[in-house]
Parts: sequence; structure tokens; C-alpha cells
Amino acid sequence: MTFRRTKIVATLGPSSNSPEVLEQLIIAGLDVARLNFSHGTPDEHKARAKLVRELAAKHGRHVALLGDLQGPKIRIAKFACKRIELKVGDPFTFSTSHPLTEGTQEIVGIDYPDLVKDCGVGDELLLDDGRVVMRVDTATADALHCSVLIGGPLSDHKGINRRGGGLTAPALTEKDKADIIHAAEMDLDYLAVSFPRDASDMEYARKLRDESGGTAWLVAKIERAEAVADDETLDGLIRASDAVMVARGDLGVEIGDAELCGIQKKIILHARRHNKAVITATQMMESMIQNPMPTRAEVSDVANAVLDYTDAVMLSAESAAGAYPLEAVQAMARICIGAEKHPTSKASSHRMGTTFERCDESIALAAMYTANHFPGVKAIIALTESGYTPLIMSRIRSSVPIYAFSPHRATQARAAMFRGVYTVPFDPAAMPPEQVSQAAVDELLKRGVVKPGDWVILTKGDSYHTIGGTNGMKILHVGEALV
Repeated sequence: MTFRRTKIVATLGPSSNSPEVLEQLIIAGLDVARLNFSHGTPDEHKARAKLVRELAAKHGRHVALLGDLQGPKIRIAKFACKRIELKVGDPFTFSTSHPLTEGTQEIVGIDYPDLVKDCGVGDELLLDDGRVVMRVDTATADALHCSVLIGGPLSDHKGINRRGGGLTAPALTEKDKADIIHAAEMDLDYLAVSFPRDASDMEYARKLRDESGGTAWLVAKIERAEAVADDETLDGLIRASDAVMVARGDLGVEIGDAELCGIQKKIILHARRHNKAVITATQMMESMIQNPMPTRAEVSDVANAVLDYTDAVMLSAESAAGAYPLEAVQAMARICIGAEKHPTSKASSHRMGTTFERCDESIALAAMYTANHFPGVKAIIALTESGYTPLIMSRIRSSVPIYAFSPHRATQARAAMFRGVYTVPFDPAAMPPEQVSQAAVDELLKRGVVKPGDWVILTKGDSYHTIGGTNGMKILHVGEALV
């Protein structure tokens, strides 16, 4: 039985809307379904969420739902003829007073007035994720007059970034605030915040989530130059979140592609050190939008993220709007399993010199140390209320699978994002205490995960209703009578 430890996030859209395709994606190994609030209506997202949960339940799978807020993506307005072609050296103007539907070969409207205030002469502006680049030559009160450095096609509503960051748009727009309420109504498991600058943006998002009655874990999308400017800002942003996403599109545009790979590795490392889940995203299999096979470079990109120990790898347009959504998920699963055979995935020297702040963290790390140093251990069972104990366990490099045993739907789905963690619905409070260990091990025997003679580690709390209450660890011999 081959277990894939790295999880797959796939964005739903026109290519993956039908129940038939969605069901195939779930069978192929979809772990987290991403609802991109930049597109579609709340009702469409609610219908998708319901369908995912129904199909996952049908196949005994646990698929988390991730809502992704649009954020203050600054975009140009529209062209009268939909699209223009720019050449190197062409003059081009961004104007806050030009009519928003009347863009021409020389000028386009913009509905973000602060762009003119935020930019000055000599700044570089990048459009459409850096495909077109311009330099600001002169600036007036309502316009930036530029010349084209890298030409190409430009069409309606393309995004605009400033090289080096520095655009002042707040992280949460009015649309985002409404979508946080929709996310609570859908009972989403994760909610991604676009373009946060620092911890305070995430704290504000958490306040709005709490006011909406939502319980989704918050994912900080790291995509602004300011967010990675220094370790203090990055670590603050990570600490204020429940998970992070390496959002390589806008981040690569703002910091430059040469810096991106090193920063990706740093974000993954820091997220894991702070006990947070981490998703690596953007263009992982971009060529599969049109082709049924990935390029060798894309294979290497996904495999490298796996070797860096990311929790999840993500598909965007490949699964939302591409011609081969199923093949993209299958290819990703195949590459993850291949990369996980590499020996770096099996040993850890992590946290040898650190002290722990919590009892459950101490038990979780003791369990992982034991699992990695006692070769007979074939599985770890974590009886968990919130999913925190298996999350901590999965921060440690190990080839031993971790099973999150929980009675709660939200915890069962949430754990679907954690690397090397598998969900087992299980309610220890429904049986006499002396039967819990045996019943838990029997679940793994039933699934063919362990056999008589294997060892299993089990962690639990004295109370099954206390979050953060894990305070005990047992090593159990499969096949013996257990209490």
C-alpha cells in the first residue's frame, strides 16, 4: 500500500465543476479543494462545497475546503478593443481619470487612485504577473507616464505590481469582508488571506472570521515583498496564521524570479519551525493547462517542494480551467510519491536543542522521536480534538504514517492538509476507557496498515473533550490484548 505523504490542493473551476470530473479528482487523490473567490458567485461556491463534501463522503475520503479571498489585487481597467500589443519603447499611461472601459494603445484607466501616490519616476511596473514590464518616466496627480521595457499582449483587468512592493492597498477589501461571512456559512475548513503585509493584517482577518461565526483556519498567502523583507516580519506573519501559502506568482513579480527559489525554501522552513502547515503554489504544472504531460522542469519543481517538506502542492488554472484537470492531479500524486522515496524524507535532526511550551507539543515530539528510533513502529495514532497534536507531529521528518483519530468533521477535514497525516473517524468517548486502545489499533488492522507483531504509538489525553489536553503516550504491540 503506497501512502502519499504530501497533500494535493486543486482549484475548482469550469474544468472541474461537473460531478463526474470532481469525483475523478477525489478518487485520484485530491486532499484540499480550493474555492477561488476572485471568480464565481457565492451561490456557485456553496454548490461546489456541498458537492465536494457529498462526493468525498461517498468514497470515504476527507477533503478539506479552502476559500481563497481575492484581496486587493490591483488591476487595470478595460480596453475598448479588449486587447492591445505593446512593443519595447512604446509610451503608455495609467490614468485614474481615464474612462474605465475606454483603454487604447496609449492609455488605460485604473480604479485604484493610490497607485499614482505609491509610485514615482524610475519605478518598474509589472503587468500580468510580469509578462509586460514598464518604467515610470513622469508622474502627475492622476497619471503615470511610462515606457515599455518588456512588450507583449495586454488585455482587460490584468494585475499590476510594483517591483520591490510598496503598494499601500489594505489586505482586506469590502468584497473580502462579505466573503468571510460566506465562508462561515459554508463552514469552510481553511480561509486564505491575499496580500497580507504583516501580522496585524492576519489578526484583523481573524477578528472578522470570529465575528462571522466561522472556524476556518487562516492561511497567510505570502506574496508581497514587504512580507519577506526581513525574518522578523516573516516570522510575525507566520505566527499570526494557522498555515501559510508560498504564493509564487505575485511574490516572484515583486522580489524578482532570481530570489524566488531561496525564499520559497525559507518560508517552508520557517513555517514548519513555527508549527504551521505550508502550501507551495502557482504554476507548478502550468504547461498541463494545454498538455496531458508535465515538463521535466515542472516535475523537478513539484519534487523539490516535496523534498523541502511542504505540506501540500497546489494546482491553480491546471485544474480550474485547463484541458487536463484529472491528469494534472494524477501527475502530481505520482511525482510526490517518487520524491518521497528520497532518504531526506525519513530522518530528522529537528528541535534537538529546543524547549517546548506545551504539554501536548512535548508528547507529540516524544512520539516522533520514538517512532524514528524504534524500527518496529509502523504507525502513530493521535486521538485528537482539534488536530493540533498530529499537526505538531507532522513537522518532524519521518516515514512513519500519522493517523488523526477524531470524532469531529472539522478536525477530520482539516487534517487532510497535514503532510503524512491520515484521517480516521473515531469517537473514544463512545466506549469504555479500557477498550479505547484495542479499538484504535483494530481500526488500523482493519485498514491493513499494521499486522500482528508491529508496534504502534498512541497519544491521548485524560479527557476526550479538552483541546490541548494530550498528556499521554503508549507503545502498543499489535496482536497482544491491549488496555
